[in-house]
Amino acid sequence: MERVRWAFPCAAWRPGRQDWLLAARLVQPEERDRVRQLVFARDAKAALAGRLLIRKLIAEKLWIPWNEIVLQRTSKGKPFLANSISSIHSNFNFNVSHQGDYAVLAAEPELQVGIDIMKTSLPGSGSVPDFFRIMKRQFTDAEWGVIESMNNEWMQLDMFYRHWALKESFIKAIGIGLGFNLQRIEFNASPLKLEVGKVYKETKMLLDGDEEEEWTFEETRLDDHHHVAVALGKPKGIGQKHSEVLSTELTQPQFTVLTFEDLVASGIPVSPEDPAQWDIFCSKQECPARQSSHSR
Repeated sequence: MERVRWAFPCAAWRPGRQDWLLAARLVQPEERDRVRQLVFARDAKAALAGRLLIRKLIAEKLWIPWNEIVLQRTSKGKPFLANSISSIHSNFNFNVSHQGDYAVLAAEPELQVGIDIMKTSLPGSGSVPDFFRIMKRQFTDAEWGVIESMNNEWMQLDMFYRHWALKESFIKAIGIGLGFNLQRIEFNASPLKLEVGKVYKETKMLLDGDEEEEWTFEETRLDDHHHVAVALGKPKGIGQKHSEVLSTELTQPQFTVLTFEDLVASGIPVSPEDPAQWDIFCSKQECPARQSSHSR
């Protein structure tokens, strides 16, 4: 299985009745119920897209029929494939994230993987300095030095969210969930300016003050506002060094942006159509009013 990087522009997705009901039929009932319970349409679209990305990946790359895929979550909430798979794919890992305007997926045949996407946006209330004061404990003094060295508040926010995505990608890769002290990890972001569409892997991480050579971080800008970080680490139970695992690595893959048709191309319904799903979706407000008025 090759490495995969996919992005779906869920905020721009305006599903009609037929598409929404189809999408709801293509996920497990408990996944559909999670989506149904979300308050805002924006979040429902993102969550459903994330589940469809996972099922598309497994159906097309592991050749498990869509309607036979069984997804479960760890105690920390990380999705995993419950089907038994061949020893060839025993170290296969995937992770999804959705925030801002996109749902994204990263998959690796041999490495631990965590992905996080963050959209640079103004705080929902209060000033940028006030927002930074609230978030002070999430970053080290050195990280704050880099964030606050940027030329203006917008660039400072952009660097803040870049660091946040990096930290979340690592937390998601190790599957530890809430409770990890984020000041234990420190990122030396490099280069400071990232161009849209390029993949960078120069950024280094320190854990408890020591550089972690067995972790690599890919960084990509999908556009001027969205930053994606992918954490890649040594698989659990594998003794070889990360550098050896990556010895046959090809060029870093850029994200492929999918359409809805791409997303459901290999889909096989797993549940009967429920017209109420469309009525529930239509009753949702797109997003909180204050967020739409503060987004840039």
